Parts: sequence; C-alpha cells; structure tokens
Amino acid sequence: MRVPLLALLLMAAAPAMAQGVPEALRGTWAAGSCTAPEALLHVTARAAVRLPADGAARLVRFRSVRALSGWTLGTGSGAEAPRVMLRADGDALELAEPDAKVRDDRLPGATPVTRWLRCETGGPMLALLHGEGLAFLGTLERLEAACQPGTMPACIAGLISAADISGDGKLSVAEIARLLRGAAWALAAQEGAAPEGIAAATGLGGGVALAAARLIVSSLDYDGDGVLSVGELGQDRLVFPPAAGSPDGQPGTIEALAEGAGLLRSLIERVASE
Repeated sequence: MRVPLLALLLMAAAPAMAQGVPEALRGTWAAGSCTAPEALLHVTARAAVRLPADGAARLVRFRSVRALSGWTLGTGSGAEAPRVMLRADGDALELAEPDAKVRDDRLPGATPVTRWLRCETGGPMLALLHGEGLAFLGTLERLEAACQPGTMPACIAGLISAADISGDGKLSVAEIARLLRGAAWALAAQEGAAPEGIAAATGLGGGVALAAARLIVSSLDYDGDGVLSVGELGQDRLVFPPAAGSPDGQPGTIEALAEGAGLLRSLIERVASE
C-alpha cells in the first residue's frame, strides 16, 4: 500500500496542544437516562462530541483549551472557531455552546446551559452505534501526541499500544479494521450526521474497513504470519535507508522499471488463477 497506515490515520491531525480538558470532565455523559438518553456527550482531552438520539451530531476537536471564569473553554479550528464550555456541578457536567457572535469576555452570557449525568455503560444499540467511534477519538489523540512531535519509532510504538487489543504486540486484520471503522464514525460525526447516517457510514464502512485492513496487512506482512509486527510496520521507515547502492552499471529508466513490474504482476496473477 503506497500510503502508510500511520499517514492515513493522521492526515487530519491538529497541531499539538499542551493543555487539555481536565480529567474530571472527561468521559461519557447523558441527557436523561444512560440506557435511553435524549443525547450523549463524550469528552476527551481535546474534543467533545454531542450525539442526539434524533438529530445531527456535533464533533468539535479543540485547537485550544483554557480556563475561563470557572469554566473550561475549548475552541475548535476552522473559520467558525466553534466553542464548547464545560463545568463540573457535583457529580454532573454542565455544557454551554456559545453562539459565534458572543465575545469571549462575555461568555457564557445568555447561552443555555444543559446538565449531563455520567454514564459508564449504555444500551446495546448505543454501544453498537457509537462504541468504536468514541474509543477512536481517544486513540487518535494518543497517536497525535506520539507522532506529531516525535520520531517514527515512537509513532509506531504509539500505534501498536493504541490498537493492539490482543496484547501480542502485533496488529491483526481485525485490529486494523477496528481503527478504520472508528475513523469512518468520526468522519460521519464531524460532518454532522444523524444516527441513521452514522449507522450507514459505519455499516458500509465496516466492509470497506475490513477489505482495507486485509490489504494493509497483506502489503506489509513480510513473514506471512497474518499480523503486523513493529518491524514490519517500521520497515524502511524507522530510520532512513542506507545510501549504499553500487557504482557499477548504468542508469536505466523508471518507465522501464514500471513496465517490468507490470509484466511481473500480470504473470503472478495468471499463475494464481490457474
């Protein structure tokens, strides 16, 4: 596969940020009951996503986070720079989503404040619809923290740590497909999809994710054991390859190499089909 898996996961990465949402405010919260909520609110270190039971999702990934008059204010990127305000109220969480016209020094102003209750688990349908996507948001943040300021070894170690469900230190087709399904969920939420749109994106994306995961594994599985190790993920990427080469011979053309590769691929496909 020409585009490395890490690049696929980090294409939309935001700049690294030193301060995040306080841990006490993070987690999954519900308006109403946890099993049949009017809406879910999931807060990570650098994002908040609101998921109404009947309505458009709203995902804001924070470009900056700061304290403001007893609130935690997260500001998203883009021309609109959406803002999300969070504040603890006993065991509950208060949320305000100010209009773009309200100045920071007047927040929250007349912005409605909603109250949310913490949820450790939800109904089965909610878990099926949102579980992997909510997990992906945290995974993406950990990958960004490992990959944006660091080296390729640290980035690959971060990927293995975040995605290795089995704990064997390698990535299987299922583990990679889980990441890709989570990414499909996040894209749908970011685009403001309703629950049925999210279900369609992750349902259709599930088959695509599985096919893509198989392609990724088959293209990097050099020892043929069906899983990707740190060494296989890092092949030719952990450090720059040595500039060894040979002084003998004469330069040919890249076009001729491409033609030769095409002939070899055709031969392999013919043998495989017989």
